[in-house]
Amino acid sequence: MTARPDSAPDSLPQTTQKAARPGVRSRPDLQRSGSRPPDADAPRKARRHGSASRTPSSGRAEIAAERVASLIAAAEPGARLGTKEELRTLCEVSVGTFNEALRLLQSRGLVTVKPGPGGGLFSAEQSPMVRLGNSVLALDAQAADVANAVRIRDALDPLLIEDALWHASPADIAGLRFQIEAMEQAVGAEDSVAFVHANWRLHAAIAAISPNALLSSLYSSLLELIESHTLSVLPTSEQPLGEYIAHRHTLHRDLVDALDRRDRDAALRLIREHNTSLQATE
Repeated sequence: MTARPDSAPDSLPQTTQKAARPGVRSRPDLQRSGSRPPDADAPRKARRHGSASRTPSSGRAEIAAERVASLIAAAEPGARLGTKEELRTLCEVSVGTFNEALRLLQSRGLVTVKPGPGGGLFSAEQSPMVRLGNSVLALDAQAADVANAVRIRDALDPLLIEDALWHASPADIAGLRFQIEAMEQAVGAEDSVAFVHANWRLHAAIAAISPNALLSSLYSSLLELIESHTLSVLPTSEQPLGEYIAHRHTLHRDLVDALDRRDRDAALRLIREHNTSLQATE
């Protein structure tokens, strides 16, 4: 059997080697066994070593958020900190990383963003509060608008539940259960903000089931208004927040179960219990 050319040892006599084609320079530094030259992997190794030494994106976002927070600590409430681009340049991070840092700052109620001329990032003023069941939403502004939006949302819930009872497909129910799982994870992590956002995503998914485009669009707009102004979720003195969100998770899980089995009486009873009876806090 004739050995394959790529496995021939380097010690073969020159007469057994194939002659180089005319016009093609030989590469004595490349062994016939197919191995790479000693420095061929150097750039790849350097890239690996470089990437290992880099700070993860989430870590850079946290550092940028802390840097902006230090500016906020030295500023008056409501003071303008600068444009997003000015602060991003100051923090020396990418646009994506700074946007992540900005989300962290907003979730902590430290900054507000105002568009248009003279806009930018501002240190947060004292947050207006709106009661949501046994929790309180801390808002960046427009407490009355948010309170009204949630009242209207609560009034529209039974209409959307009726539509979901008739029109929810198995795929729709699976999507609702996915959000229920996200709510359960937030309960386990005692993360009230993540819980509320998963809750709103669940209701958006229920609204998307409706064939009534006007109703679905109106409901989604109300959710967007509420979510865009919410900075954090705080407990009331009446019930620990962890207990409250655990109860709300159970209620929403039972609601999805009722939709799955087309149990109209149970679904409408649960959505009435779901009503948060919003009122502004003093």
